[in-house]
Amino acid sequence: MHIYNLGSLFLATMDIGLAVGLICVAVVLGIIIGGLLGRFIYQKITDKKLGTVEERTRKMIDDAAVECKTLKKDAILEAKEQELKLRNEFEKESNEKKKELSKLEQRLQSREDNLDKREDSLLKKNDEIEKQKKDLQNKEQEIKRTQEKINHQHDLMVQELEKVAQLTKDEAKQLLTNEILDETRRDVAIQVRNIEQTAKDEATTEAKKIISLAIQRCASDHTSEITVSVVPLPSDDMKARIIGREGRNIRALENATGIELIVDDTPEVVIVSGFDPIRREVARLTLERLIADGRIHPARIEETVEKVKKELDQEIKAAGESAMFEVGIFGLHPELIKLIGRLKYRTSYGQNVYNHSIEVAQLAGLMASELGLDVNLAKRAGLLHDIGKAVDHEQEGTHVQLGADLAKKYKENANVVNAIAAHHGDVEPKTVEAVLVAAADAISGARPGARRETGTNYVKRLEKLESIASSFNGVEKSYAIQAGREVRVMVKPEQIDDAQAMFLAKDIAKKIEAELEYPGQIKVNVIRESRAVEYAK
Repeated sequence: MHIYNLGSLFLATMDIGLAVGLICVAVVLGIIIGGLLGRFIYQKITDKKLGTVEERTRKMIDDAAVECKTLKKDAILEAKEQELKLRNEFEKESNEKKKELSKLEQRLQSREDNLDKREDSLLKKNDEIEKQKKDLQNKEQEIKRTQEKINHQHDLMVQELEKVAQLTKDEAKQLLTNEILDETRRDVAIQVRNIEQTAKDEATTEAKKIISLAIQRCASDHTSEITVSVVPLPSDDMKARIIGREGRNIRALENATGIELIVDDTPEVVIVSGFDPIRREVARLTLERLIADGRIHPARIEETVEKVKKELDQEIKAAGESAMFEVGIFGLHPELIKLIGRLKYRTSYGQNVYNHSIEVAQLAGLMASELGLDVNLAKRAGLLHDIGKAVDHEQEGTHVQLGADLAKKYKENANVVNAIAAHHGDVEPKTVEAVLVAAADAISGARPGARRETGTNYVKRLEKLESIASSFNGVEKSYAIQAGREVRVMVKPEQIDDAQAMFLAKDIAKKIEAELEYPGQIKVNVIRESRAVEYAK
């Protein structure tokens, strides 16, 4: 039973495998047959399509051939039309060019005719020129013969004139040259005088305007001092205490300050005398403090002198800084600031140099501002222009030279150095600011009340001024007027003419500048007049 079941199972299994195998074979055969059939059908369809394409291609080729023939005909026709058009244009242009060429030929022909005519006229002119040349040559020969005759006659006349005038040819020429030179110089002098007068009138008007504005805007006080200081005393008994036992106190004070004390019969005053203003101020302050303190003996005197010197140094420095700030300049060397402060105790012709320097700086700055120049340079040079007066009593040399050397030493600007050196005309000014400083210095020193001098010196200066003016030939009289600011010179009219009068004024002015020292400027006025006097009887 069991064996039967196994056999049945085996047979069943065999049937299934066979069926599956048959199915697979059938599928494979179907695929093969389907592929062959599809290929056959595709081939048929392709053959049919290829036949249709060939027909279309043939038709397109035939159409293209027809169209090509049509285009060819059109192109041939168009080319023929273009050729015909070009021929017509060419013929037209050719005709126009022929016409132009004919016109040109006519012009050339006319020009040739004109040239022929000109050539004939030139030939005629050449013949005329040749004739004129011959005539000129003949005239030239005649002129030469005439010139020889004239030269001969001139020589004869010169010989006759030399005999009559008793002068040789060279002497006569020299005499004539001198007369021409004198006349020319006179004419030049007259023209120069007219030009100078015009320039002076215009410059004077403008300068007066600028100077008046500057003076109006600048007002400085001036302290008039001399070489002595007066110290008031509470009583005459103080004189004995100042002198001390056997004069020890007064000797100690004079030795410590280098200043002379004059104790005379003048009631309740002691005079401090000396040319060094700093020492004189030290002595004055020391004496005032000793009188106020009441203790007067050599040790106290020396102690007070040293203390006053230190305080005065501080005051000098403060005065220099004050002047610098008042003028409005900065960057000065500390030593220059101290020297400016020392000018506070220095006078010139009774004018305080410290105030004078400030005023010059302000005047120069104001004038520079009006003229559009460097205001700072003008103020700086104006403030330092008299710096040499702070040391001129200690060193050899003029205050101008010493001031310029000090400015160079402390590295001041070259233009400032030049302005200092040129403010009295010792050197030529290189800048307009230097000229303004000199002008401001003259204004500050020459204005009324700024300076004073002793009567003796004043009289001597006027006498010297008149003697200088009278030392020239042709001067009849000379007068110093306006406190020595003008000298009037009367000349002899028969010896000095108008042109020479102008040169005489210049020569007198130069000699005054060289030989005379004076504040401000001096006007030289040369007067020439002719008088004819007759009496009716």
